[in-house]
Amino acid sequence: MSLLRVLRTVAWLEPRQIRGQLAWRVRRQVESPDAWRRRPVPPDPGRRGSPAGDFLLSGPQRQRADALRAGRFEFLNRSEPLGWPPRWDTPELPLLWSYNLHYFEYLAALSYEDARALVLDWIARHPVGRERVGWAPYPTSLRLGNWCAFFFGRHAARTEADAELRSALWSSIQLQADWLADHLEFHLLGNHLFENAAALALCGAFFAGHQADAWLAQGLALLGRELDEQVLPDGGHFERSPMYQARVVAVLDALEKTGCAPVVQRVRAPLARMRSALAALTHPDGDIALLNDSAFGIANPASELAAPAPPGPFALPQTGYFGARGESGDYVVCDAAPIGPDYLPGHAHGDIFSFELSLRGRRVIVDAGVSGYEADEARAWCRSTRAHNTVEIDGEDQCEFWAAFRVARRGRPRDVTWEACGAGFALEGWHDGYERLASRARHRRRFRWHPEGVLLVRDTVTARRPVRAASRLHLHPDCEIRLDGASGARVSFPGGSFRVAFAGEGEFAVESSTWHPEFGVVRQNRALAFHARGPGVTGFCVAAGDSPLAFALDAGARVGETRYLP
Repeated sequence: MSLLRVLRTVAWLEPRQIRGQLAWRVRRQVESPDAWRRRPVPPDPGRRGSPAGDFLLSGPQRQRADALRAGRFEFLNRSEPLGWPPRWDTPELPLLWSYNLHYFEYLAALSYEDARALVLDWIARHPVGRERVGWAPYPTSLRLGNWCAFFFGRHAARTEADAELRSALWSSIQLQADWLADHLEFHLLGNHLFENAAALALCGAFFAGHQADAWLAQGLALLGRELDEQVLPDGGHFERSPMYQARVVAVLDALEKTGCAPVVQRVRAPLARMRSALAALTHPDGDIALLNDSAFGIANPASELAAPAPPGPFALPQTGYFGARGESGDYVVCDAAPIGPDYLPGHAHGDIFSFELSLRGRRVIVDAGVSGYEADEARAWCRSTRAHNTVEIDGEDQCEFWAAFRVARRGRPRDVTWEACGAGFALEGWHDGYERLASRARHRRRFRWHPEGVLLVRDTVTARRPVRAASRLHLHPDCEIRLDGASGARVSFPGGSFRVAFAGEGEFAVESSTWHPEFGVVRQNRALAFHARGPGVTGFCVAAGDSPLAFALDAGARVGETRYLP
């Protein structure tokens, strides 16, 4: 079974990805980093131009200069005493944490003098090496952007007057950029290759000379190809993660601010589309929807990157996200999207036809989020269908997840239809994620959103044999539950309340759950669950307000098309 699962996984890979994987493994065995260290350093060619504005590529800053100077570095909600300057080699720590150490995003919290000392120390004590974390292509890409933005953007005048630093920076940056250009992540593709391309384009935009011309040409060529693929016509990112959507917007914004004409020309149109889509995927609290692999605190808050979206329904049909925003702070976003590119589903969750809901400006029904990238129980939970606001059948996931990023057989949304209904909408579709089971089960879901803060959902499960179906609504940890009859609840949250009622033949339950809004953060919460036998039809209604007249379930109406009583 393990061999079959591997074959079902690699069958989706692109030929260039397979070639990249083979080349990557061979190169790691035969490459000599010493040859790179012995390369002559060309003269500093000077700068190509001045950026059009002050910017850094760093995400939201939680670092404090005094803590850093005391030797405490904190990433992913984990603080470690590394000293000042820090130990740059940290094999005992998680790889993603060590990556963050080498991104140098924390330069934004430091003075010029402290940043200068730190960077010179890294150059002296972390030379290029095959197994050195800081020289992996991804952290190299992010570090190049942050160094250029800090020293040749924000502190350009002081850097130009500092001959020692300027010489050391150029010596290291030209080596890093050449190393990156020779180690592009074709074995991974996706957001990794985008970051590689953006770093080369950024370095080429900052520096003059033939070497920088080569970086710029290579970066723009690769960036153009990746933007054409990764930015969908509706502005969504093809990995369907609002977190990566926000990151790409931040990088494109930085590239536009370089003022380099060919760079600006290439990024302006996709940046505008991505800003619009990011605004649609932003809750009233100003931060992203936690769909697929998404977490707060990684990219800048969405409210800093995109103007607020107008009230009313929205549709991102190529991305597969649909929803609406109300005047009073109500917001719903529904996931009718494929799990991601077929060859790159590593950031996917089992969340087809899940949704998130805010009422009166507060999140009340939440998606799983993501806790980390290790192949542990928390990672497996965040990807599971059980952790999302959709229907789980026979305790199985919609997709065949394994390891930390692998997906073998996967579900696909089918026959998705969308209709804006004034300030509300109707959304319907089905998916084939359970057809791999002996029951050949299918799940069809219909959403109906009313602008008064009422969501009606009808679920239809068809199968060749009896199945168990569970529909869950994962509540924000701040929500308080009071049972309301045999199949419903009244839920209060800071600033308001809402009611939930399930309908159909089944059993209602309140279950323990966990929410993972940030890396390294696990919050206990509860889920409202409805367990039914299939084939069959069930549904539920979520309505803002605590009045008995807020909504009613009409026994004579079809499930999920309940009459709403204003």
